[in-house]
Parts: sequence; C-alpha cells; structure tokens
Amino acid sequence: MSLRSKDLLGIQGMTADEINLILDTALTFKDVSERDIKKVPALRGKTVINLFYEASTRTRTSFELAGKRLSADVINISTSTSSVVKGETLLDTAQNIEAMKCHMIIVRHSCSGAPEYLSKRLKSSVINAGDGFHEHPTQALLDMFTIREKLGSLKGCTIAIVGDIAHSRVARSNIHGLTTMGARVRVCGPPTMIPQGIEHLGVEVHYDMDKAVEGVDVVMMLRLQLERQTAGLLPGVREYARFYGLDQTRLNRAAKHAIVMHPGPMNRGVEISSEVADNTSVILDQVTNGVAIRMAVMFLLSGGSKAEA
Repeated sequence: MSLRSKDLLGIQGMTADEINLILDTALTFKDVSERDIKKVPALRGKTVINLFYEASTRTRTSFELAGKRLSADVINISTSTSSVVKGETLLDTAQNIEAMKCHMIIVRHSCSGAPEYLSKRLKSSVINAGDGFHEHPTQALLDMFTIREKLGSLKGCTIAIVGDIAHSRVARSNIHGLTTMGARVRVCGPPTMIPQGIEHLGVEVHYDMDKAVEGVDVVMMLRLQLERQTAGLLPGVREYARFYGLDQTRLNRAAKHAIVMHPGPMNRGVEISSEVADNTSVILDQVTNGVAIRMAVMFLLSGGSKAEA
C-alpha cells in the first residue's frame, strides 16, 4: 500500500489505512534513530528543502534530522535572509527552488492554504509543516503514534484537547486523525476560544476543564497563542491558568493510566504546571517520535513502501 497523493497537506480526508501505514512505517524508522549510526540510504540522491516562513525549533529541526537520517541532501531556507525580504512571492520562491531540481519542499506558512496552493503548481512533493489556523499534519501523526505507543491502540481511547482550540492547527489535525482512528475526542477551553460548530467534527464540547478531563486516557494541552489572537478573548493569563491550566490535582481526575501531551512550546505555569510537565508528561517522547514520523512521511512520499522501510 502507498499514499494516494504526492503531497501531505492535511489529515482531513486521509483514510485510517493511510494513517496506519505512516504509523507502522514510523515504527521501523524509530529503530534507526536508536542505532549508533542513525542513517539509512532510502533518500540518497534526493534533495529536500525546508522553506519556513514562521519561526520553529522542533518542527524544522525534526524535518532536517529526518531528511539527513534518510541520506537526503537537506537545505534550510530562512525567509529573513532570502529574496522574500526583497518582495519575491511565495510561488516565485518555490518555483526557483524547484528549478534547482529539488524533490521535496516542506512549507510552514502563516497563511492557511499556502502548501496546497504550491502543491497544485509544483511537481515536487509538498509537505505541510503548519499553515495558519488550518492544519499541522505531521504533529497529529506523531501525537497519534505516541498515544498508540503508550496505550496500545487509538480505537476506543478518550482524548481531551484543552486550550486555545480556535487558533490551533494542531487541534484541527488531531481531531480529524483521532476521530478517523476511532477515538473519542473532547475539546475544552473558554467559550471565546472554541469555534462555533466544532461539534460537527464529531467532538464533545466542554467549557469546564474538571469535567472535560474526567476519566480520559489522554490530556492534550495546547499553547495559549497570544500572537494569533485579537484583544478581548480572555481577561488575563492568570485567570486562564486558574480555569484551564493543568496541575496534578486536575490531572488526578483523569484515568490512572492517563498520559499528558503538549505540542510545544510550553508556557509553564499557564497551560501546564512544571510538576506535570517534568514528571508525568510524554512531551519529550513526542519530540523523539516526531523524527520517526517525518522520516516515514518523506520515505512514503518518495515512493517507498512499508516493506522496504
């Protein structure tokens, strides 16, 4: 089995078989990262470009490591030092990069739909590394991989996603992926940060965090994205932390085996306490798994199959 598209633009529309294919392939590549020599020749001779229009630490580094561990030539382009500052358009930048015979372009952009726009105009594979408020598919895939790794299965799990749902591309991708895989999803946050009609995506909506985390298998905390918000969405950070921050007392309402997740970067003491982040969470496991997932995605989009991984 292979992926149906040359691109990975979002989780919405992916089948459970495609998601399982990526997760199963990532399991093989996670073993590669545990070796002394963390390299396989799967993408030897291929060129991968990281084109990031937004700041990133984990995602960009993870994609760079993934490409290099697959033996690809990886080039990072920082838009602050590129021709973008001279007025070059996104399409012109991407077409010039493709003219240098690259095989894969990984795009992070503040505008929703930017990766899809490029995918329709380029022959190279395009991977969405986060676009506006839309999606962040590889983050959702690594989250699902981590849940399956820790709990054994996604089907039947109950996951509470808590925080700034309205501005979170991570939340959207996870909702699409988790519901496709048979998990039950609850979303929780202040009413001003819950999009209208989100229940039509198959989720339960909660405004009381204590009730939202009651008995759940996974608590997924989201960063308060102040840089994407307009004024007036919340009275203040301190009040937000009081009602929607995760501490040990609140976590005790979840199932005993519950795991705590966060896509990062964390605002310690706001959405999550240091006690929970450092002692209970699987945040660093998510980071580790991100490299394996991105290796799997790049490998499969380049024409590889699970049997070859």
